[in-house]
Amino acid sequence: MANQNVASSSEMKLGNGCVTISMNKLQRLNEIHNIGGGGGGDGDGRTGTGTRMSSWVESMRASSPPRSNNKTITTAATNNNNPASVSQTQNHNQNSWIASHPSALTMFEEIKNASKGKQIVMFLDYDGTLSPIVEDPDRAFMSDKMRFAVKTVARYFPTAIVSGRCRDKVYDFVKLPELYYAGSHGMDIKGPTKITKQKKIKNAVMYQPAAEFSPMIDEVYTILVEETKSIPGVRVEHNKFCLSVHFRCVDENNWDALADQVKVVLTEYPKLKLTQGRKVLEIRPTIKWDKGKALEFLLESLGYPNANQVLPLYIGDDQTDEDAFKVLRDRGQGFGILVSKFPKETNATYSLQEPSEVKDFLRELAKWKRVFMRRDGR
Repeated sequence: MANQNVASSSEMKLGNGCVTISMNKLQRLNEIHNIGGGGGGDGDGRTGTGTRMSSWVESMRASSPPRSNNKTITTAATNNNNPASVSQTQNHNQNSWIASHPSALTMFEEIKNASKGKQIVMFLDYDGTLSPIVEDPDRAFMSDKMRFAVKTVARYFPTAIVSGRCRDKVYDFVKLPELYYAGSHGMDIKGPTKITKQKKIKNAVMYQPAAEFSPMIDEVYTILVEETKSIPGVRVEHNKFCLSVHFRCVDENNWDALADQVKVVLTEYPKLKLTQGRKVLEIRPTIKWDKGKALEFLLESLGYPNANQVLPLYIGDDQTDEDAFKVLRDRGQGFGILVSKFPKETNATYSLQEPSEVKDFLRELAKWKRVFMRRDGR
């Protein structure tokens, strides 16, 4: 079963000791969602692989930010055929969205005040958040300045990278052993292997709720690589417990064929589901686990299940990050921060426009904490 690799209780060591999460808590978080991914909805609000291809192709088109966030603008252009009117509509749309989701930099004082008496825990997506979105996913490198900003924040706050990528691949990009890493959309979690230069963790926690699906994922990966090789620009990425079919470099005229091929393959695998990201189709096991569940697991592991004790901050840019934003909003705990230059529907409270602003926010957070600790005599 998915939780065979978990002991009766899991121990995670921190800089000042150990915390333990019980098997009961793990089982509560890891509820298997046994449904047929090939025959309809997947049960968590997303579209199953049996959906009509037209819907999927529209969804693929919508994953381009300028298109997906300018429906109002397009309507204005159609109705008025007036460039000035389109520009005014665009500005109004942008301003209204920013008013509802203000910049986390502008609202830094509000975030700082909300953290009084609480432990900040930082959660960060990788692609589009710490690194720019690039055509070749193997070249999504973070800058040295961004790495230093993340490293500095991690000195003061527990920090986790939560990504759809394979955990090992994300670690190779980030190269910071003092962080928590949750790869495969949170289905592959590992605690820090290092706290300081002097003190190392011997037995870092690992939790893999989708471990039983590994052979199936390997099999589907091999099939998809073969079935999609005739479409120029397709890239199938193996992320250990999930797969990513990148179509950023695929001509739009071939999207129908790509979506159809992926759907046909997945009809033979009802325990896998298809979801949508930014210019990527995501294939995942049909278990009730996502980035939001990973966030809850890590908070439990750190010993912060109570909203009165902790202020989680989650920064991400992708549709899959909405699961974590929704958890924070539903719990009335912490803040989601969406990275986007364009208005879009989101459960996040604040926004940042691009990775450079994420870096500035992390720097500001670390600077504030450093000054606070000096004043406090620590």
